[in-house]
Amino acid sequence: MKFYNREKELDQLRKIRLRSATAAQMTVVIGRRRIGKTSLLKKDMEGQLAIYLFVAKKSEPLLCQEFVAAVQSTLSVPVFGKISRLKDFFAWVLELSKALNFTLILDEFQEFKLINPAIFSDIQNLWDANKGESRLNLIFCGSMYSMMKDIFENSKEPLFARATAKLIIKPFEMQVLKQILGDANPAYQNEDLLAFFALTGGVAKYVENFISAGAWTLETMLEEIFSLNSLFLDEGKNTLIEEFGRDYTTYFSVLSLIANSKTSRPEIESILETSVGPFLEKLENDFGLIRKIRPILAKPSGRIVKYEIADNFLSFWFRFIFTNYSAVEIGNFEFLKAQVRRDYPTFSGKMLERYFMETFKESLAYSELGSYWERGNLNKIDLVALNNLEKKALLAEIKVNPSKISLSELKSKSSNLAAKLQGFDLEYRGLSLENM
Repeated sequence: MKFYNREKELDQLRKIRLRSATAAQMTVVIGRRRIGKTSLLKKDMEGQLAIYLFVAKKSEPLLCQEFVAAVQSTLSVPVFGKISRLKDFFAWVLELSKALNFTLILDEFQEFKLINPAIFSDIQNLWDANKGESRLNLIFCGSMYSMMKDIFENSKEPLFARATAKLIIKPFEMQVLKQILGDANPAYQNEDLLAFFALTGGVAKYVENFISAGAWTLETMLEEIFSLNSLFLDEGKNTLIEEFGRDYTTYFSVLSLIANSKTSRPEIESILETSVGPFLEKLENDFGLIRKIRPILAKPSGRIVKYEIADNFLSFWFRFIFTNYSAVEIGNFEFLKAQVRRDYPTFSGKMLERYFMETFKESLAYSELGSYWERGNLNKIDLVALNNLEKKALLAEIKVNPSKISLSELKSKSSNLAAKLQGFDLEYRGLSLENM
């Protein structure tokens, strides 16, 4: 698949690279696995004096041997003596950068924590001592969100406040997904676009897999997901077990319940029969996997709170694959596809709400976006978009099938919210598959 989008990120990396010609730069690039971080960095390297290093789980001397060979090959520089410690490697690179302006990328940087955790203090000391004379464009890239955040944002860690820039790589936006699907299948239908969005969430690797396999409809995507040796079947485990460590079973249970519409803390705790407050807090703040949702206009301290999984594919994985993992293990793919077909209308309805929320966000026409409901999950309004400058408000009912939308019912259940929006020009709208 050709390289799509990322113009903003490439422009930011270009500006950082230009700054490094006169002052050393340390950039942190973070994003979930499969999001396209490595492809982005390699695209930025094209035509530049740049070295890409992957931090594999190897011994320190072996890594140093590989790293030194890569630097020598690219820069055509000698090395005096044998380098078998990472500390000495970074000291050598920083010395080279005093005469040469180049980019050094270290991918999966967080793995150093397992190989030699002292290296973070070594890098801090070397950076502080040499950055004044250095012209190094140093990029640390990682997919373990919690570990990368801890390394660079924990005030007790040596590299705290050392980075000069941070890029968080996010999924493709809606317009890019439409472009990709349109290039692959110009005759695609809106239900194909919804399935493409719902099952990939704009994650580059999943998008690439479906496009390469010619899977452009729900049925062909399901065939690709539920097949022997499929990338997707173990993806949740592969992506998250290392993040969660020994508590992964509890985290997985919480995520599975949220994916299956148990979205409040009391609901989750009543089923698991244990307090999950610390787990929810970490899933939201440390791992960035869930988000807390309050009714629009509610106070930040309000007690009416729901949770949702932020990642579309992980929502699908926990809803359909993890919940039925026994069927995965015995290879009963027909059963799994039948489960998806049965429950897809409900799942796709939630994804359609998310689709329009993202589309309205990307329009930059509103100052606040959210949904609304009252205690007991009553009077739910799927999308509320406010423009506080122009005093305009859009209240929308979202259904896959437009025949199920009732604007009179929407107005009726919006009465309490409308009272809170006095002075706003209110617009009521129905949004369906037809409006994608």
